[in-house]
Amino acid sequence: MAAGIALAAAIIGTASGCGGDADVDKGEAKKPAAAAPSFSKASTEFQDMAANAYLDDECTKEAGTCWDRMKEIVASARVLRKAMNGEKSVGADFWTDAYALINKMEKGLEPGDDLGVNEMTSNRPAVFGSAHDLARWLDEHPIK
Repeated sequence: MAAGIALAAAIIGTASGCGGDADVDKGEAKKPAAAAPSFSKASTEFQDMAANAYLDDECTKEAGTCWDRMKEIVASARVLRKAMNGEKSVGADFWTDAYALINKMEKGLEPGDDLGVNEMTSNRPAVFGSAHDLARWLDEHPIK
């Protein structure tokens, strides 16, 4: 019985990582946190992407044709959010409406695909409509 308990303890210790920090054992230093991207750059890139969201033949009415574009613009919005978080000239309350629009864009990706143009089920308005609203919000709320 004592052998069984010792074996169980050894298995639990191995599974829970009780062998020390692998990075420290290898002599590797922890990487510093990445600096927030420039707000000005992230804002400009996002606004350019939002302005050109439908200016190609890629997005048609059919489902699935805009999925890559939807993911790209949400990825750009996420970079923008990181830049907003790093912008110290204004407080967090300043960004409340912008955060809500980015959250809405992310929610639009939850189905896992572009649902096409359909008034009842389309997720394009949540992504692209919110992107245009966010671009307009950024124009109306410049950072000095």
